[in-house]
Amino acid sequence: MEKGEIVIVDYGLGNLASVRNMIKKAGGVGRISSDLVEIANADKLILPGVGYFGKGMQNIHQMGLTKVLNKKVLVDKTPVLGICLGMQLMTNFSEEGNSEGLGWIDAITEKFVYNSSSIKIPNIGWNEIAFKKESLFRTDEEQRFYFVHSYKVSCRDESDVLAIAVYGGEPYVCAFQRDNIIGMQFHPEKSHRFGVHVFQRFIQDIN
Repeated sequence: MEKGEIVIVDYGLGNLASVRNMIKKAGGVGRISSDLVEIANADKLILPGVGYFGKGMQNIHQMGLTKVLNKKVLVDKTPVLGICLGMQLMTNFSEEGNSEGLGWIDAITEKFVYNSSSIKIPNIGWNEIAFKKESLFRTDEEQRFYFVHSYKVSCRDESDVLAIAVYGGEPYVCAFQRDNIIGMQFHPEKSHRFGVHVFQRFIQDIN
């Protein structure tokens, strides 16, 4: 592996090539892998994902990834970025499949519930976010990111909340961070220049 290479964890779900291409565009090197040794030697990790929470956790366990991921993130404090389902998998539990998550962040994943039929689920499209902390974002201009999701994360510790978005008139957590652990509900790999900046900061600034 090259020095500074980011391992994009392949657990069978997610648009892995899009993430790798955006890392390249941002000036970094990404390797898609489910190899335990490569993950163990990674300088940084990305946990992507599109799909069903229960299936994602099942794959992680069946592929033998749980132990190495826990050590890298919780013991070695390796920087890790979770994207969409990858963010949700970092929480304690999801209503999607009534499944336990990795438990890296004290949060739960809940389904969007609205009384009005005019509010469509899933939430698909571009949305602005409001920052609680700077982290990987620029704060000198409005930031817009692309979302596709039916579930949202609720953090029990307000200090973990990195950014807020609004859908159906209700605010929800769209990004969180605790130390080396960062999650984003939106897709930076599909968010053009705003997403490029996120990956640049992850590549360069998060140690």
